[in-house]
Amino acid sequence: MQTTDKTKELSTTLVLVNDKLHFTGHADTNAPVSIDYIPPLGDNLGYTSLELFLLSISSCVGSAVLILLRKMGKTISEFRINSNGIRRNQHPTGFSNITLDILLKSPDATQADLDKVLSMSNEKLCPVWAMIDGNVEVKVNSEVIKAL
Repeated sequence: MQTTDKTKELSTTLVLVNDKLHFTGHADTNAPVSIDYIPPLGDNLGYTSLELFLLSISSCVGSAVLILLRKMGKTISEFRINSNGIRRNQHPTGFSNITLDILLKSPDATQADLDKVLSMSNEKLCPVWAMIDGNVEVKVNSEVIKAL
């Protein structure tokens, strides 16, 4: 007998908006996001799927890092991740490389603290990163700036 743990099941809905590739998508009762493709196949009216993926890995890594730093008692003044993905030349043209540039401003966190929680995020906490591990090279550049 198979049981389903609802806390581990995620559902989304995607609806075609026009006669090209413009969709709206949402999960549960969250606000919808606009997803489209570049012309001529789409009208560039929303995020592309790969842009959403970069946001997804960034928010996954960011969430793990912030949770761990806060558990360490660190104060976060500012946190930012800029992501960049390089697409493969051959189909499917998914990412071959992703770079995450992380900026942390904190009065009490060190680069060693950030490096430690980034390692933990990669190895144990971020499911998005884990799903692409071994298929996409992920490079992380990070900087800690002392906030006053």
